[in-house]
Amino acid sequence: MNTRTFFLLLGLSILTLHSCGVKEVVSDSRPFSHEKWTQLLQKHVSPEGKVNYQGFIDDKKDFEEYLNLLRNNHPNKGWSEKARLAYWINAYNAFTVQLVADHYPVESIKDIKRGIPFVNSVWEVKFIEIEGAKYSLGYIEHKILRKEFDEPRIHFAINCASVSCPRLLDEAFVVEKLDSQLDSQTKEFLADKTKNKIQRSKVELSKIFSWFGKDFKKEGTLVDYINPYTEKNIMQDAKIEFLPYDWNLNE
Repeated sequence: MNTRTFFLLLGLSILTLHSCGVKEVVSDSRPFSHEKWTQLLQKHVSPEGKVNYQGFIDDKKDFEEYLNLLRNNHPNKGWSEKARLAYWINAYNAFTVQLVADHYPVESIKDIKRGIPFVNSVWEVKFIEIEGAKYSLGYIEHKILRKEFDEPRIHFAINCASVSCPRLLDEAFVVEKLDSQLDSQTKEFLADKTKNKIQRSKVELSKIFSWFGKDFKKEGTLVDYINPYTEKNIMQDAKIEFLPYDWNLNE
């Protein structure tokens, strides 16, 4: 085998490893309390969603205790849909905070690549291990949250550690008030004039509505989706534009 062929095969092997799916997890876990996450969030996240990453670093023991709850309790079919959805939203947010804290200080989460060949973004890095299965943030978002739950409001619940993201809620998502939390996050995000500028005849929206447009248009237009969450009563023929996205760290 010549050198060129060897490196070609090596590259194909690495690509295969990165493209393969996540193994199926057989777990006997039961839903657990996310109170530990709420306690951490209320200590280290402001009401405006600014995150004190150094605070999470200093609180490493308690933070690790919560991360271990996530790592050791993979949801299964015995959990209710709301319990599974709350788990995966909290997991996405907690592991995002962990990722930034592990590389802090950084100016942007996008600067974290870990030097892995053929990994184009931080959202492809499989650093999350839950009962033996390895996940990336991208897998949790696209293959679990978006695919399994058909719930567009998740886009306003998960936080990508950036200024233009919906704010990181300063409490855990929990079964008992999950719907009200998702509604509140959606309304608040749309009302935030730094992220969306809404008038009846013209709307300037976060690029989230462009990137994930099909998630919001399953039962109508983008305006149809937005109107119930705003008091502006946007016209159906309103001009729609998308605002630049600020990827600076939300600290």
